[in-house]
Amino acid sequence: MKTSKGTVQEIIANLVTVRLQGPVSQNEICYLNCQVTDLMAEVIKVSGDLASVQVFESTRGLRVGDRARFTGHALEVSLGPGLLSQIYDGLQNNLRDLPGLFLERGLYLNALDEQKAWEFKPLAQVGHKVRAGDWLGEVQEAWIAHKIMVPFKLQGSYKIVSIQEAGTYFLEDTIAELEDGKGQLVPVTMQQYWPIKEALRVHAEKPRPSRIMETGIRTLDILNPMAEGGTGFIPGPFGSGKTILQHALSKQADADIIIIAACGERANEVVEIFKDFPELDDPRTGRKLMERTIIISNTSSMPVAAREASVYTAMAIGEYYRAMGMKVLILPDSTSRWAQALREMSNRMEELPGPDAFPMDLSAVIASFYARAGFVRLRNDHTGSITIIGTVSPAGGNFKDPVVESTRKATRCFYALSQDRADSKRYPAVNPIDSYSKYLEYPDIRDFLNTLHYGDWTDTIDRLKNELRKGQEAADQINILGDDGVPLEYHITFWKSELIDFVLLQQDAFDSIDASTPLERQEYMVKLVSEILDLEFSFTHFEEVNPYFKRLIHGMKQMNYSEFQSEGFRSYEQKLREALEEHAVPTV
Repeated sequence: MKTSKGTVQEIIANLVTVRLQGPVSQNEICYLNCQVTDLMAEVIKVSGDLASVQVFESTRGLRVGDRARFTGHALEVSLGPGLLSQIYDGLQNNLRDLPGLFLERGLYLNALDEQKAWEFKPLAQVGHKVRAGDWLGEVQEAWIAHKIMVPFKLQGSYKIVSIQEAGTYFLEDTIAELEDGKGQLVPVTMQQYWPIKEALRVHAEKPRPSRIMETGIRTLDILNPMAEGGTGFIPGPFGSGKTILQHALSKQADADIIIIAACGERANEVVEIFKDFPELDDPRTGRKLMERTIIISNTSSMPVAAREASVYTAMAIGEYYRAMGMKVLILPDSTSRWAQALREMSNRMEELPGPDAFPMDLSAVIASFYARAGFVRLRNDHTGSITIIGTVSPAGGNFKDPVVESTRKATRCFYALSQDRADSKRYPAVNPIDSYSKYLEYPDIRDFLNTLHYGDWTDTIDRLKNELRKGQEAADQINILGDDGVPLEYHITFWKSELIDFVLLQQDAFDSIDASTPLERQEYMVKLVSEILDLEFSFTHFEEVNPYFKRLIHGMKQMNYSEFQSEGFRSYEQKLREALEEHAVPTV
């Protein structure tokens, strides 16, 4: 392929203007010759014979007149066996293979170990007609069957001319040969490449999500469930529990592959991910969680272009595993830093600024990223999904921040973390009134929930939310008028909402039992709480209400800490029912 060249004309931090000596494309990768080092950059704008490129590294030492060499392809991700358990940066440099403490400027490491052999097992046969994304064979990667697929870049139909027998092969060994309609042979290896900013479309269809993704986190699963293949985000101020919530999602969510994209977090927070994740146990496999996790790491001190690339690298890897029929959960943390990187580049290019100086097309960029999630049906009738739950860290916890508003438009679930709940140690600090799941509006999701639990489950969810709102209104009246200035019913209404909060919404992430609640147990506790909400209570004075409901809450929290349907669990439930008889009004 004939490629173009150019010379450096202007340098503004990591934004470089190159005068072209031939045609180039948007998002094409080029290398700038800085002294004895070649710096990787990406074309972000072309105007006549000038191209604006963003450099993925420091441009210190780069001078006007230095040469530029274009490659003819976009920034690509390496795809193949060996991705799991790895820690990459946004350019997919394998940070486990660093020759020292830091990655030297201009040094680009292989993403996959080409010296490692894999046991290949063919799934297709000679003579079969195949297309991009079809499965040719598989190798065992950790606990999953990693599918070797027809390269995604191939277009049209091909015939398998040869395929290797079961045996041990390296990544670059030819495991199959395909013949196109013109009789030309295409060798296929176990490694392929795909541009990170281009959505991968090798599925038969992409229907609307129709079932939920179990997370084990009650406040999410009960009130605002996430759909498998859905999108959501967690905005919240610093210290409100975003990291712990992401750890819980990683361990407990019903997903095969976890991809964490630290797209610009502070270095100490990224170090915590490196230290914590290798130690986390995986309740699904009984092994270490890191064995089915991939971490894409870029700290806030890294160049903005590398920060931007990290979210797309995570997405491209997620689409690869989805094409294998896997359920993938992507956790970008925090997309505020990604948006800030976009703002920095936009300002350097002197583009017309939007709100808070963010790019005018911020909403479109965020929407196009989240649109790559989804539930898909492959051509072989297997299904796969990508679920995205990002975090946003708005300055001062301001939910009117442009990044929050743009993400809210692009996603279907909104899990608002509350500083007040965090300060009062009500974890997860997800505000049950401000949060929502638009998937509850989908008839398919409502039917799925009603079938999964019992016939009026979605009505029960609506009832719980309504009781929480009534409790908040009662609390406001009590705060304004005083305990003795409101009717007794206000206190009962308030404490019924507190019962929902303490028993269903709050959860102990460090308790081996309460950390994750299966759907069967959630249903049981929801029915028990609903039974109490249906009761009428009789008190002679408002001072009796507080201690009585605290007794009920304490007993039910002990149930949460006990093995489901164990002797201790049933004992606490029996004591609860005895306590209910003290003030519950008998029904006629």
